[in-house]
Amino acid sequence: MYGNKVKHYQKEALKTRLASADPHQIIQMLMEGAIDSMKVAKITIEQKDYENKSKALSKATSIIDSLRLSLDTSVGGDMTENLAALYGYMSRRLMEASIQNDIAIVDEVIGLLSTIKSAWDQIPESAKQEAYQQLEQQQAV
Repeated sequence: MYGNKVKHYQKEALKTRLASADPHQIIQMLMEGAIDSMKVAKITIEQKDYENKSKALSKATSIIDSLRLSLDTSVGGDMTENLAALYGYMSRRLMEASIQNDIAIVDEVIGLLSTIKSAWDQIPESAKQEAYQQLEQQQAV
């Protein structure tokens, strides 16, 4: 019973964060969610809890695939293509980790996504505002 209340609170807190988040913050939250799910997967692999391992890796993979599919290929050129390829690689590696119950592979993907997230976190506010203005101009046309 207590666990259900905690889950409900967490779900409502997430809804509140999403409602007030800008696109940059939403990407940060997605990356955090994927990393958290992979950390859960590592624990469940160690505990030989393969059902919950599959759920956690599936969630992380879905988030990473969503990040890949949300990339705007008309902007960013090679960088966007490289990032899409990296997200695809991470998804494939998580599938391998699930099949092999390999924590080292999960650690590899956590490291890759953490590096991307670290760079994302360092984007200056002025650059974010400029990107939002460009997006608004494109949508107005």
